[in-house]
Amino acid sequence: MEIDNPQVLAEVSAAFQRYQDAIIENDVAVLNELFRDDPRTIRYGIGENLYGHAAIAGYRSARNPASLARVETKRVVTAYGSDYATTNIEFTRQGKIGRQSQAWVRMPEGWRIVAAHVSYMEG
Repeated sequence: MEIDNPQVLAEVSAAFQRYQDAIIENDVAVLNELFRDDPRTIRYGIGENLYGHAAIAGYRSARNPASLARVETKRVVTAYGSDYATTNIEFTRQGKIGRQSQAWVRMPEGWRIVAAHVSYMEG
């Protein structure tokens, strides 16, 4: 298996950056698009466990869009073969240190998130 093929890394990095921009702008349509529309898609958030695209989309449409800005401090994108990748960042938001990890899969409609986790570090 080839790890970190430059073309695959470029594709995933572009999709990931699109997601990051949508988070800051609270572009719910793009956020919903980039999560795989499937009941097996998972997002573990700061205070919620969301199972399935419908639950994730419902959360996005109901959440308060205030104070979504964050500063990314570290990024690791890794491609495994041509159809699977992980993205991980550390960020700061409102004085807290956060972490975000995502599993991305190439689907017929493009790169989609199939699992995600967001958390803050204690301290």
